[in-house]
Amino acid sequence: MEIGNLENHVQSEPMEESSQAQISHLALDIGGSLIKLVYFSQNSDGGCSKSSVQVSNGNEGGGPVLEGKLHFAKFETAKIHDCIDFIQSKQLRITGCQHNGASANEKCVIKATGGGAYKFADLFKEKLGICLGKEDEMDSLVAGANFLLKSVHDEAFTYMDGQKEFAQIDQEDLYPYLLVNIGSGVSMIKVDGPGKFERVSGTNVGGGTFWGLGRLLTKCKSFDELLELSHRGNNRVVDMLVGDIYGGTDYKKIGLSSTAIASSFGKAISDNKELEDYKPEDISRSLLRMISNNIGQISYLNALRFGLKRIFFAGFFLRGHAYTMDTIAVAVHFWSKGEAKAMFLRHEGFLGALGAFMSYEKHGFDNLMVHQLVQQSPSASHGGDKTHGPADSELNDNPSINCSIYLS
Repeated sequence: MEIGNLENHVQSEPMEESSQAQISHLALDIGGSLIKLVYFSQNSDGGCSKSSVQVSNGNEGGGPVLEGKLHFAKFETAKIHDCIDFIQSKQLRITGCQHNGASANEKCVIKATGGGAYKFADLFKEKLGICLGKEDEMDSLVAGANFLLKSVHDEAFTYMDGQKEFAQIDQEDLYPYLLVNIGSGVSMIKVDGPGKFERVSGTNVGGGTFWGLGRLLTKCKSFDELLELSHRGNNRVVDMLVGDIYGGTDYKKIGLSSTAIASSFGKAISDNKELEDYKPEDISRSLLRMISNNIGQISYLNALRFGLKRIFFAGFFLRGHAYTMDTIAVAVHFWSKGEAKAMFLRHEGFLGALGAFMSYEKHGFDNLMVHQLVQQSPSASHGGDKTHGPADSELNDNPSINCSIYLS
Protein backbone atom coordinates (compact mmCIF):
# COMPACT_ATOMS: atom_id res chain seq x y z
CA MET A 1 0.00 0.00 0.00
CA GLU A 2 1.32 3.41 -0.94
CA ILE A 3 0.18 6.86 0.02
CA GLY A 4 0.65 9.52 -2.62
CA ASN A 5 -0.12 13.18 -3.23
CA LEU A 6 -1.27 13.24 -6.81
CA GLU A 7 -0.96 16.68 -8.36
CA ASN A 8 -3.65 18.71 -6.61
CA HIS A 9 -4.60 16.87 -3.45
CA VAL A 10 -3.73 13.99 -1.17
CA GLN A 11 -4.84 10.80 -2.84
CA SER A 12 -4.57 7.64 -0.80
CA GLU A 13 -5.85 4.14 -0.47
CA PRO A 14 -7.78 3.27 2.71
CA MET A 15 -5.26 3.18 5.54
CA GLU A 16 -6.00 0.07 7.52
CA GLU A 17 -2.95 0.71 9.66
CA SER A 18 -4.42 3.96 10.97
CA SER A 19 -6.70 1.95 13.20
CA GLN A 20 -4.72 -1.23 13.59
CA ALA A 21 -1.09 -0.19 13.53
CA GLN A 22 1.06 2.55 14.92
CA ILE A 23 2.32 5.00 12.32
CA SER A 24 5.54 6.69 13.25
CA HIS A 25 9.08 7.82 12.50
CA LEU A 26 8.74 10.29 9.67
CA ALA A 27 11.47 11.80 7.47
CA LEU A 28 11.25 14.43 4.74
CA ASP A 29 13.16 15.58 1.67
CA ILE A 30 11.89 19.06 0.82
CA GLY A 31 13.07 20.00 -2.65
CA GLY A 32 12.41 22.96 -4.89
CA SER A 33 9.60 21.17 -6.73
CA LEU A 34 8.51 18.23 -4.60
CA ILE A 35 8.37 17.09 -0.98
CA LYS A 36 9.20 13.42 -0.51
CA LEU A 37 8.12 11.69 2.68
CA VAL A 38 9.04 8.31 4.21
CA TYR A 39 7.38 6.90 7.32
CA PHE A 40 7.24 3.64 9.23
CA SER A 41 4.08 1.79 10.28
CA GLN A 42 4.21 -0.95 12.85
CA ASN A 43 2.37 -4.21 12.15
CA SER A 44 -1.09 -4.53 13.66
CA ASP A 45 -0.05 -7.29 16.05
CA GLY A 46 2.33 -4.94 17.83
CA GLY A 47 5.37 -6.49 16.20
CA CYS A 48 7.76 -5.86 19.10
CA SER A 49 9.75 -8.97 19.84
CA LYS A 50 13.14 -10.54 20.25
CA SER A 51 14.58 -11.79 17.01
CA SER A 52 17.54 -13.75 15.69
CA VAL A 53 17.71 -11.74 12.46
CA GLN A 54 21.34 -10.90 11.68
CA VAL A 55 22.03 -7.17 11.43
CA SER A 56 24.99 -5.59 9.72
CA ASN A 57 26.24 -3.53 12.66
CA GLY A 58 26.78 -6.55 14.85
CA ASN A 59 23.77 -6.10 17.15
CA GLU A 60 22.39 -9.55 16.44
CA GLY A 61 18.96 -9.70 17.96
CA GLY A 62 20.12 -7.84 21.05
CA GLY A 63 17.07 -5.67 21.50
CA PRO A 64 13.33 -5.53 20.79
CA VAL A 65 12.26 -5.49 17.17
CA LEU A 66 9.47 -3.50 15.53
CA GLU A 67 8.03 -5.30 12.51
CA GLY A 68 6.34 -3.14 9.92
CA LYS A 69 6.62 -1.28 6.63
CA LEU A 70 8.21 1.78 5.16
CA HIS A 71 5.76 3.88 3.15
CA PHE A 72 6.36 6.62 0.59
CA ALA A 73 4.44 9.79 -0.28
CA LYS A 74 5.05 12.91 -2.33
CA PHE A 75 3.61 16.42 -2.45
CA GLU A 76 4.18 19.52 -4.53
CA THR A 77 6.37 21.94 -2.58
CA ALA A 78 4.12 24.78 -3.74
CA LYS A 79 1.32 23.03 -1.83
CA ILE A 80 3.29 22.36 1.33
CA HIS A 81 0.18 22.81 3.46
CA ASP A 82 -1.17 19.57 1.93
CA CYS A 83 1.89 17.81 3.36
CA ILE A 84 1.38 19.42 6.77
CA ASP A 85 -2.32 18.46 6.73
CA PHE A 86 -1.34 14.89 5.84
CA ILE A 87 1.02 14.65 8.80
CA GLN A 88 -1.65 16.09 11.11
CA SER A 89 -4.45 13.87 9.79
CA LYS A 90 -2.43 10.67 10.20
CA GLN A 91 -1.20 11.74 13.63
CA LEU A 92 2.30 10.60 12.79
CA ARG A 93 4.23 10.18 16.02
CA ILE A 94 7.51 12.03 16.11
CA THR A 95 10.48 10.22 17.65
CA GLY A 96 11.11 11.45 21.19
CA CYS A 97 7.68 13.10 21.53
CA GLN A 98 4.37 12.12 22.99
CA HIS A 99 1.75 10.90 20.53
CA ASN A 100 -0.32 14.07 20.72
CA GLY A 101 2.50 16.56 21.12
CA ALA A 102 5.39 17.38 23.35
CA SER A 103 5.54 18.94 26.77
CA ALA A 104 6.51 22.57 27.06
CA ASN A 105 10.16 21.74 27.60
CA GLU A 106 10.40 18.91 25.08
CA LYS A 107 11.86 19.46 21.65
CA CYS A 108 10.09 17.50 18.92
CA VAL A 109 12.40 16.78 15.98
CA ILE A 110 11.82 15.10 12.64
CA LYS A 111 14.63 14.46 10.21
CA ALA A 112 14.58 16.49 7.01
CA THR A 113 16.90 17.21 4.10
CA GLY A 114 16.84 19.44 1.04
CA GLY A 115 16.74 23.23 0.82
CA GLY A 116 13.20 23.30 2.19
CA ALA A 117 14.44 21.96 5.53
CA TYR A 118 15.84 25.46 6.00
CA LYS A 119 13.26 27.44 4.05
CA PHE A 120 10.21 25.98 5.80
CA ALA A 121 11.61 25.32 9.27
CA ASP A 122 9.53 28.11 10.84
CA LEU A 123 6.35 26.91 9.10
CA PHE A 124 6.68 23.37 10.52
CA LYS A 125 7.36 24.84 13.95
CA GLU A 126 4.30 27.06 13.73
CA LYS A 127 1.86 24.52 12.29
CA LEU A 128 3.02 21.27 13.90
CA GLY A 129 5.11 22.41 16.84
CA ILE A 130 8.12 20.44 15.60
CA CYS A 131 11.70 21.23 14.68
CA LEU A 132 13.28 19.97 11.48
CA GLY A 133 16.50 18.13 12.23
CA LYS A 134 18.53 19.06 9.15
CA GLU A 135 20.56 16.35 7.40
CA ASP A 136 23.04 17.07 4.62
CA GLU A 137 21.47 16.59 1.19
CA MET A 138 24.34 14.69 -0.46
CA ASP A 139 24.89 12.52 2.63
CA SER A 140 21.20 11.60 2.56
CA LEU A 141 21.13 10.83 -1.18
CA VAL A 142 24.05 8.45 -0.92
CA ALA A 143 22.79 6.79 2.28
CA GLY A 144 19.39 6.22 0.66
CA ALA A 145 20.93 4.77 -2.50
CA ASN A 146 23.25 2.46 -0.56
CA PHE A 147 20.37 1.21 1.56
CA LEU A 148 18.21 0.37 -1.47
CA LEU A 149 21.01 -1.26 -3.45
CA LYS A 150 22.22 -3.36 -0.55
CA SER A 151 18.94 -4.30 1.07
CA VAL A 152 16.01 -4.31 -1.35
CA HIS A 153 15.59 -7.16 -3.80
CA ASP A 154 14.63 -6.12 -7.34
CA GLU A 155 15.35 -2.44 -6.72
CA ALA A 156 17.65 -1.71 -9.68
CA PHE A 157 16.72 -2.45 -13.28
CA THR A 158 17.69 -1.67 -16.85
CA TYR A 159 15.22 -0.40 -19.43
CA MET A 160 15.79 -0.31 -23.18
CA ASP A 161 13.62 -0.86 -26.24
CA GLY A 162 10.59 -1.36 -24.02
CA GLN A 163 12.23 -4.18 -22.07
CA LYS A 164 12.68 -3.99 -18.31
CA GLU A 165 15.18 -6.32 -16.65
CA PHE A 166 16.04 -6.38 -12.96
CA ALA A 167 19.74 -6.21 -12.19
CA GLN A 168 21.26 -8.56 -9.64
CA ILE A 169 23.56 -6.46 -7.46
CA ASP A 170 26.51 -8.19 -5.84
CA GLN A 171 26.67 -6.54 -2.42
CA GLU A 172 30.34 -7.41 -2.14
CA ASP A 173 31.09 -5.67 -5.43
CA LEU A 174 28.76 -2.67 -5.31
CA TYR A 175 31.36 0.07 -5.05
CA PRO A 176 32.40 2.24 -6.73
CA TYR A 177 29.43 3.49 -8.76
CA LEU A 178 28.13 6.75 -10.22
CA LEU A 179 24.88 8.07 -8.80
CA VAL A 180 23.10 10.53 -11.10
CA ASN A 181 20.35 12.34 -9.25
CA ILE A 182 18.06 14.22 -11.62
CA GLY A 183 16.00 16.82 -9.83
CA SER A 184 15.56 20.46 -10.82
CA GLY A 185 19.26 20.25 -11.71
CA VAL A 186 21.53 17.20 -11.91
CA SER A 187 24.18 16.01 -9.47
CA MET A 188 26.66 13.27 -10.37
CA ILE A 189 28.17 11.58 -7.35
CA LYS A 190 30.99 9.03 -7.29
CA VAL A 191 30.20 6.63 -4.44
CA ASP A 192 33.13 4.62 -3.05
CA GLY A 193 31.47 3.15 0.03
CA PRO A 194 29.22 3.97 3.01
CA GLY A 195 29.77 7.64 3.73
CA LYS A 196 32.52 7.82 1.10
CA PHE A 197 31.54 9.89 -1.89
CA GLU A 198 32.40 12.91 -4.00
CA ARG A 199 30.22 15.09 -6.20
CA VAL A 200 32.28 14.94 -9.37
CA SER A 201 30.05 16.81 -11.79
CA GLY A 202 26.56 17.99 -12.58
CA THR A 203 24.55 20.07 -14.98
CA ASN A 204 22.00 22.85 -14.63
CA VAL A 205 20.02 21.28 -17.49
CA GLY A 206 17.65 18.97 -15.65
CA GLY A 207 14.05 18.50 -14.59
CA GLY A 208 13.61 22.18 -13.84
CA THR A 209 14.79 23.00 -17.37
CA PHE A 210 12.28 20.58 -18.88
CA TRP A 211 9.45 21.94 -16.76
CA GLY A 212 10.41 25.62 -17.14
CA LEU A 213 10.98 25.64 -20.90
CA GLY A 214 8.03 23.32 -21.41
CA ARG A 215 5.75 25.64 -19.49
CA LEU A 216 6.86 28.61 -21.58
CA LEU A 217 6.59 26.76 -24.91
CA THR A 218 3.44 24.69 -24.38
CA LYS A 219 1.51 26.47 -21.58
CA CYS A 220 1.36 23.22 -19.58
CA LYS A 221 0.57 23.85 -15.93
CA SER A 222 2.47 20.94 -14.39
CA PHE A 223 5.45 18.64 -14.90
CA ASP A 224 3.22 15.62 -15.25
CA GLU A 225 0.97 17.28 -17.80
CA LEU A 226 4.09 18.03 -19.84
CA LEU A 227 5.26 14.40 -19.57
CA GLU A 228 1.87 13.14 -20.66
CA LEU A 229 1.95 15.52 -23.61
CA SER A 230 5.39 14.24 -24.68
CA HIS A 231 4.02 10.70 -24.80
CA ARG A 232 1.78 11.74 -27.71
CA GLY A 233 4.39 13.78 -29.59
CA ASN A 234 6.69 13.26 -32.55
CA ASN A 235 10.08 14.94 -32.10
CA ARG A 236 10.98 14.47 -35.80
CA VAL A 237 8.62 17.32 -36.66
CA VAL A 238 10.86 19.68 -34.66
CA ASP A 239 14.32 18.06 -34.59
CA MET A 240 16.75 18.07 -37.49
CA LEU A 241 17.89 14.50 -38.19
CA VAL A 242 21.03 13.24 -39.89
CA GLY A 243 18.81 12.08 -42.75
CA ASP A 244 17.46 15.59 -43.19
CA ILE A 245 21.01 16.76 -43.91
CA TYR A 246 22.18 13.77 -45.98
CA GLY A 247 19.12 13.27 -48.16
CA GLY A 248 17.59 10.49 -46.08
CA THR A 249 20.76 8.38 -45.83
CA ASP A 250 22.99 7.36 -42.94
CA TYR A 251 26.39 8.90 -42.24
CA LYS A 252 28.00 5.48 -41.96
CA LYS A 253 31.59 6.66 -41.78
CA ILE A 254 31.10 8.05 -38.27
CA GLY A 255 28.38 5.61 -37.25
CA LEU A 256 25.33 7.88 -37.40
CA SER A 257 22.02 6.54 -38.65
CA SER A 258 19.66 8.68 -40.69
CA THR A 259 17.29 8.85 -37.70
CA ALA A 260 19.93 10.21 -35.27
CA ILE A 261 19.24 13.74 -34.07
CA ALA A 262 21.72 16.18 -35.62
CA SER A 263 20.20 19.26 -33.99
CA SER A 264 17.43 19.44 -31.38
CA PHE A 265 14.81 21.95 -32.53
CA GLY A 266 16.90 22.39 -35.69
CA LYS A 267 13.95 22.34 -38.10
CA ALA A 268 12.63 25.52 -36.54
CA ILE A 269 15.48 27.36 -38.29
CA SER A 270 14.32 26.61 -41.83
CA ASP A 271 10.61 26.05 -41.34
CA ASN A 272 8.59 29.17 -42.03
CA LYS A 273 6.53 28.65 -38.89
CA GLU A 274 5.70 30.44 -35.66
CA LEU A 275 5.48 28.78 -32.24
CA GLU A 276 1.72 28.38 -32.50
CA ASP A 277 2.17 26.42 -35.76
CA TYR A 278 3.87 23.56 -33.88
CA LYS A 279 1.96 21.04 -31.82
CA PRO A 280 2.71 21.29 -28.09
CA GLU A 281 3.14 17.52 -27.89
CA ASP A 282 5.88 17.60 -30.57
CA ILE A 283 7.70 20.40 -28.74
CA SER A 284 7.53 18.58 -25.39
CA ARG A 285 8.80 15.36 -27.01
CA SER A 286 11.79 17.15 -28.55
CA LEU A 287 12.54 18.94 -25.27
CA LEU A 288 12.40 15.73 -23.25
CA ARG A 289 14.66 13.92 -25.69
CA MET A 290 17.18 16.76 -25.81
CA ILE A 291 17.54 16.91 -22.02
CA SER A 292 17.51 13.13 -21.50
CA ASN A 293 20.12 12.58 -24.24
CA ASN A 294 22.44 15.14 -22.72
CA ILE A 295 22.11 13.78 -19.20
CA GLY A 296 22.87 10.28 -20.48
CA GLN A 297 25.93 11.46 -22.42
CA ILE A 298 27.39 13.61 -19.63
CA SER A 299 26.82 10.81 -17.13
CA TYR A 300 28.70 8.29 -19.24
CA LEU A 301 31.59 10.70 -19.83
CA ASN A 302 31.94 11.12 -16.07
CA ALA A 303 31.76 7.36 -15.54
CA LEU A 304 34.49 6.97 -18.17
CA ARG A 305 36.55 9.63 -16.45
CA PHE A 306 36.69 7.56 -13.26
CA GLY A 307 36.56 4.10 -14.82
CA LEU A 308 33.07 3.33 -13.45
CA LYS A 309 30.90 0.66 -15.07
CA ARG A 310 27.79 1.14 -12.96
CA ILE A 311 25.62 4.21 -13.45
CA PHE A 312 22.44 4.51 -11.38
CA PHE A 313 19.91 7.17 -12.34
CA ALA A 314 17.44 8.49 -9.79
CA GLY A 315 15.27 11.51 -9.07
CA PHE A 316 11.68 12.46 -9.83
CA PHE A 317 12.54 13.77 -13.30
CA LEU A 318 12.33 10.12 -14.39
CA ARG A 319 8.86 9.45 -12.99
CA GLY A 320 9.12 5.87 -14.27
CA HIS A 321 8.52 7.40 -17.73
CA ALA A 322 9.44 4.76 -20.31
CA TYR A 323 10.57 7.18 -23.03
CA THR A 324 12.78 9.16 -20.63
CA MET A 325 14.53 6.03 -19.34
CA ASP A 326 14.86 4.59 -22.81
CA THR A 327 16.45 7.80 -24.13
CA ILE A 328 18.97 7.94 -21.28
CA ALA A 329 19.75 4.23 -21.69
CA VAL A 330 20.28 4.59 -25.45
CA ALA A 331 22.62 7.55 -24.91
CA VAL A 332 24.74 5.58 -22.41
CA HIS A 333 24.77 2.55 -24.72
CA PHE A 334 25.72 4.62 -27.77
CA TRP A 335 28.56 6.60 -26.21
CA SER A 336 29.99 3.60 -24.36
CA LYS A 337 29.69 1.39 -27.47
CA GLY A 338 27.67 -1.03 -25.38
CA GLU A 339 30.20 -1.34 -22.56
CA ALA A 340 28.10 0.49 -19.96
CA LYS A 341 24.45 0.24 -18.99
CA ALA A 342 22.12 2.77 -17.44
CA MET A 343 20.34 1.40 -14.38
CA PHE A 344 17.27 2.83 -12.69
CA LEU A 345 15.73 2.50 -9.21
CA ARG A 346 12.16 1.67 -8.30
CA HIS A 347 12.17 4.16 -5.41
CA GLU A 348 13.93 6.66 -7.66
CA GLY A 349 12.68 9.88 -6.06
CA PHE A 350 12.98 8.94 -2.40
CA LEU A 351 16.74 8.56 -1.88
CA GLY A 352 17.10 11.76 0.14
CA ALA A 353 14.08 11.03 2.32
CA LEU A 354 15.31 7.47 2.93
CA GLY A 355 18.76 8.75 3.84
CA ALA A 356 17.23 11.20 6.31
CA PHE A 357 15.19 8.31 7.74
CA MET A 358 18.40 6.31 8.20
CA SER A 359 19.76 9.09 10.41
CA TYR A 360 17.27 8.09 13.14
CA GLU A 361 19.96 5.54 14.05
CA LYS A 362 21.21 8.30 16.30
CA HIS A 363 17.82 8.46 18.00
CA GLY A 364 17.13 4.87 18.98
CA PHE A 365 17.04 2.93 15.72
CA ASP A 366 19.93 0.50 15.56
CA ASN A 367 19.38 -0.78 12.05
CA LEU A 368 16.92 -1.63 9.31
CA MET A 369 16.64 -5.10 7.84
CA VAL A 370 14.56 -5.56 4.71
CA HIS A 371 12.84 -8.90 4.19
CA GLN A 372 11.10 -8.25 0.87
CA LEU A 373 9.33 -5.71 -1.26
CA VAL A 374 5.58 -5.62 -0.85
CA GLN A 375 4.11 -5.27 -4.32
CA GLN A 376 1.28 -2.79 -4.25
CA SER A 377 -1.90 -3.59 -6.09
CA PRO A 378 -2.83 -1.25 -8.95
CA SER A 379 -4.88 1.69 -7.76
CA ALA A 380 -6.41 4.79 -9.28
CA SER A 381 -3.75 7.38 -9.92
CA HIS A 382 -3.18 10.72 -11.50
CA GLY A 383 -0.30 12.95 -12.46
CA GLY A 384 3.10 11.68 -11.41
CA ASP A 385 1.87 8.22 -10.55
CA LYS A 386 0.77 7.38 -14.06
CA THR A 387 2.65 4.87 -16.15
CA HIS A 388 3.57 6.39 -19.50
CA GLY A 389 4.39 4.68 -22.75
CA PRO A 390 4.78 0.96 -23.20
CA ALA A 391 6.10 0.39 -19.68
CA ASP A 392 4.33 -2.13 -17.48
CA SER A 393 2.35 -0.92 -14.50
CA GLU A 394 5.13 -1.41 -11.96
CA LEU A 395 7.79 0.71 -13.64
CA ASN A 396 7.14 3.78 -11.55
CA ASP A 397 5.37 2.47 -8.50
CA ASN A 398 6.98 3.04 -5.13
CA PRO A 399 5.90 -0.05 -3.18
CA SER A 400 6.10 -0.16 0.57
CA ILE A 401 8.97 -2.12 2.07
CA ASN A 402 8.63 -4.78 4.75
CA CYS A 403 11.30 -4.21 7.36
CA SER A 404 12.38 -4.74 10.94
CA ILE A 405 13.63 -1.90 13.11
CA TYR A 406 15.93 -2.83 15.99
CA LEU A 407 15.61 -0.65 19.06
CA SER A 408 18.58 -0.07 21.30
